Amino acid sequence: MAEVGSQQAKVPARLVLSPDEGETVWLMKLGIRFMIGGEETQGNFALVEHPIGPRALAAPMHTHRYEDEYTYVLEGEVGVQIGEEVLVARPGDLVFKPRGVPHAFWNPSEEPARALEIISPAGFERYFAELAPLLPPANQGPVDEEAFGAMREKYGIEMDMGSIPVLAERHGLLVDAPPPSAHE
Repeated sequence: MAEVGSQQAKVPARLVLSPDEGETVWLMKLGIRFMIGGEETQGNFALVEHPIGPRALAAPMHTHRYEDEYTYVLEGEVGVQIGEEVLVARPGDLVFKPRGVPHAFWNPSEEPARALEIISPAGFERYFAELAPLLPPANQGPVDEEAFGAMREKYGIEMDMGSIPVLAERHGLLVDAPPPSAHE
């Protein structure tokens, strides 16, 4: 082990994450594959992969209290609104979504999109895992609004659910479409 100051740098238990590794959950047509969690980075950052179905609203306008997000587009197109600015990011583009600034993102095209999301500091990545049982495809019944509200409070996120129909109409999104299968 290499010495770093008075602490020893430890080699992580896993050096390579293959494409078929990592837990994946779905929130409607937004996938979340957990790649690096806060427990592996001493809470500094987390990394998730987001497969996004065609014409899907990945997240309505929302504001993070505690973390910044960086979205790196791998394939397809990812539309974003950050504050009042709207743009479409393409493969190789990196989008910065700072804490305290309302933002939304979606797939504006007929083809699937895929992006990496760095969350800093870590912790918010667990929101997705806790939220998944409350929404389709895991939950086909009504959403437990009280549990959903408690989750938003726990993770310091303000969600503008009224932005959903506005974003859907403005960008031609299919918000009531069935979620994709795990293989899509």
